Amino acid sequence: MIRLSRLSLAPEHRVEHRSSAGSNTEAPGRNGVASIAQRVHKWLAERPVSANESETMASSRLPISIQGRSLGAYLTEVKKYPMLDVEEEYMLARRWRDHGDPEAARRMITSHLRLVAKIALGYRGYGLPLEDVISEGNVGLMKAVKRFDPERGFRLSTYAMWWIRASIQEYILHSWSLVKTGTTAAQKKLFFKLRQIKTRINAIDEGDLPPEAVKEIATRLDVPEEAVIEMNQRMRGPDQSLNAPLKGDAGTEWQDRLVAPGIDQETALVEADELEKRRELLETALEGLKDRERHIFVERCLGDPPSTLEALSKVYDISRERVRQIEVRAFEKVRTAMLEAAITAGMMDREQMSALQSDTARRGARHTPRPG
Repeated sequence: MIRLSRLSLAPEHRVEHRSSAGSNTEAPGRNGVASIAQRVHKWLAERPVSANESETMASSRLPISIQGRSLGAYLTEVKKYPMLDVEEEYMLARRWRDHGDPEAARRMITSHLRLVAKIALGYRGYGLPLEDVISEGNVGLMKAVKRFDPERGFRLSTYAMWWIRASIQEYILHSWSLVKTGTTAAQKKLFFKLRQIKTRINAIDEGDLPPEAVKEIATRLDVPEEAVIEMNQRMRGPDQSLNAPLKGDAGTEWQDRLVAPGIDQETALVEADELEKRRELLETALEGLKDRERHIFVERCLGDPPSTLEALSKVYDISRERVRQIEVRAFEKVRTAMLEAAITAGMMDREQMSALQSDTARRGARHTPRPG
């Protein structure tokens, strides 16, 4: 069913709705398609009406009820409504604006239903039900009728097409994917122009765009190349469930093949165990230092931020150079003690220790005290 309106434009009559393929969305009040005049009054008018006007609206029925009809039948039906000439449209707009005449609003809307259908047909490539796209366009048309000012000198069709497209595009952006798309004006333009430009430059393959095509599209739309690549990847196909079974393997789901962004549990356990053993080796090596050596080593090598040579020289009443010498000597003692302890614990053998010492000597890698 194509609903001529589903959204309340006045806050007190707002109706939440969801549109998707296969969804059963009923009209407000569960009474099917109500009269367009009554809906125009309820959703567009913002002032109380007299009893006579309410009675007139209740008796004015929209002659199209397309529940159960095909899309082709609807398109044929809307063509039966006559187009309005300039003078007639102006007088109807004045009647609606100045007097709130629901019949005038009804005639302006029904005479432009074919315009909504024509614009909606241009959005067929997004995988959404065309009936719902037309319904959203009809909502935009009613918004345009509400705000149309005939004194501005342009036709309703010129003014309404912007509201129709805005409503349709907003519906597509919210319904096309579960992931929010087109949060900025540049992203919206890229979303609706990407397929069109790809066709013009003969880059309609389903795979990744070549670099030259990405650069050309980014230049035409004035967006970053990264945004073009990301949007093209997102528009390749519809959303897929991670719980969907893999083809040929009914017992495995897509999420079972996802790679975790961090390290695996086995690696994490091994690294945690190795870190704990190194900490124990360090604590054992520190026990072999004298009190002053241990304090200077901890303050200079393990402190964050490290103490300065000047501060430690004042603590022990020695020169800064002497503090630096004690730091270097303490570091060598700790390293030697840790290597010996690692051999004793079976974490490495003598051959490995000799290779490590040779490599250190070859590279001249000695401890360099931190500045300060």
